[in-house]
Amino acid sequence: METESDHQVDVSVLVLARNCRAHLDRCLTSLLVQRVDKEIVVVDDGSSDGTRDLLDLYAAHHPGVIRVIHRDRRGVPARLRNRALAEARGRYVFFCDGGDHLGPDALRRMVATADANTSDIVLGKIVRRGRGAGHLVRLPEFAFRDDADVVGLLDGAYESLSCFKLFRRSSLERHRIRFDETLTTGDDLAFSVHAYCHAGVISVVADHDCYHLVRRRDGGVPMAETAGRDPLAWLRMIRTPLELMAGHIPPGPLRDHLLLRHFKLDVLAQLGAPFLAACEAAREKIVMEVADICAEWLTDGVRDLFGDLERLRVASLDDVDRLVRLARVETAPMRHRLLGLDWIGGRLEVSGSVSLAGFDGEVCLVLRERTAQGERRVPVTRIADRFGAMIEVTSLPSGIWDVHVAVECEGVRRLARLRADRDPVMVAPAARFSSGVVAVPFLTRSQGYLGLDVGGHLLRVPGAVRLARAEWAGRRLRVEGQVHVGSTPGAVAVRHLVWRERASGRERRQPVVATGSHTFVASAGGFSAGTWDAYLELDVGGPPARFPVKVDRPEELDGTMRWWSGLMRWTVRPYATSVNRRLSTSVHVSTPFTLLGSAMRKLGPS
Repeated sequence: METESDHQVDVSVLVLARNCRAHLDRCLTSLLVQRVDKEIVVVDDGSSDGTRDLLDLYAAHHPGVIRVIHRDRRGVPARLRNRALAEARGRYVFFCDGGDHLGPDALRRMVATADANTSDIVLGKIVRRGRGAGHLVRLPEFAFRDDADVVGLLDGAYESLSCFKLFRRSSLERHRIRFDETLTTGDDLAFSVHAYCHAGVISVVADHDCYHLVRRRDGGVPMAETAGRDPLAWLRMIRTPLELMAGHIPPGPLRDHLLLRHFKLDVLAQLGAPFLAACEAAREKIVMEVADICAEWLTDGVRDLFGDLERLRVASLDDVDRLVRLARVETAPMRHRLLGLDWIGGRLEVSGSVSLAGFDGEVCLVLRERTAQGERRVPVTRIADRFGAMIEVTSLPSGIWDVHVAVECEGVRRLARLRADRDPVMVAPAARFSSGVVAVPFLTRSQGYLGLDVGGHLLRVPGAVRLARAEWAGRRLRVEGQVHVGSTPGAVAVRHLVWRERASGRERRQPVVATGSHTFVASAGGFSAGTWDAYLELDVGGPPARFPVKVDRPEELDGTMRWWSGLMRWTVRPYATSVNRRLSTSVHVSTPFTLLGSAMRKLGPS
């Protein structure tokens, strides 16, 4: 007979708590409301702020769900996590810190994803709360915008090496994956690296805020108290995950890409703000540690993947003063804002201000395309902290371009999204249509960042199509009209007159001929029975743009056309819809039998 201790739950949530009383209510409540079969194992690491009493209260009110393990002496996070992991009975385990909390549907979505894809690891979206929010541990921005059933290490999964994920417990047991208790910092990073190396399937839940990192002054948990403060300790720790990864991944492009992540975020990052905060003697030791790691792990393949800053730092390892200057450029406050935006002919004039505290570098604008990752550099004219630039919009490939301002100094390029002040509110100028391409400047709603939609990928293309004449030529309806994109004649962009049947969604495309800068003509026929709405389709440099054909004078539409084809009578009536005055055509097919029935209904009973 199965006992309660033998029952396997879906998820074991393993929580570390130390002096996080102020945040613990929210943490535990967020776990209890998760709609999965779960257990919550909390390890209290010698708390002295009331955390212990609150945990006992929760455990008393939720027997069989919450179990508390009290420790009187503080221990390293790895030992505490291993203690919690030894108690786990779930098919999956999820690690959580007592000061953080989960989104309301986080575990259900992650478990469903893992079950559907037999995932060994599921990454849930991690968000930060509070100004400068986040733990002191190094957590890059969540790399995924969309859910994914399967992702690879090169797709961005390896960027996230915290342990705040869903792990299949059988995989951890099979490969004896545990936290390294010799590490006083970064133990979760080494754990995640080891788990990634054995994961058959890695999945992502990105459309729900799964894990909320909460900034707290007291550190809140053992992990946050020690991680990220001592660059020397971090550099000595990072050798462990490097060796773990290299023990499972053979030399080659994959290993080089994984090494790149460690060099950028874990190794060379110590030559930034942590380097400036260190004393002169500590700086020498940091450089020695970095140089030793480079000597052992830096391959030509990794060098080829470096950005400018990484190359400069590696080249300057024998020059501490140069490393200090590079760090100061990287960490100097950068102030910038968008001051003006207007069209000058077919070019977009951008004016603004930018300054990098303590430095006078070269300024330019950098345009980055969101999907293709293309980049364009735009020179500026500059006086003091003010600058002006002209963007040749027609030269940009189709896409969504984000506008950045860059300051280059000491070979380091500082880059920031150019944004407008929210008060007073700046309004982006209207779309501009030139050389067959539409460009729509925009400012994002939340932050006021400047962008350019070239081709109408993201924003609605402003345009209007007006019917000039619709008349019958035999059994075909000849349609003449005018088209503008924004305020510019748009006949150069016409492609098709599209008739869409209202009930079924079926479409018929008819060729269109431009007869002037803003005029066109098309001939339509061959409809089947139904109600057909007219749209003019334009090629404006991106996805096809459609505009309904509006009728200004419905009374001037040619009347109904009728004809016989064999035993069928066709009735075709062009008209303007009553609400929006859109051009539509009603097509009705009758046979002698339907006509006879109609006549008899009109006569009524004899």
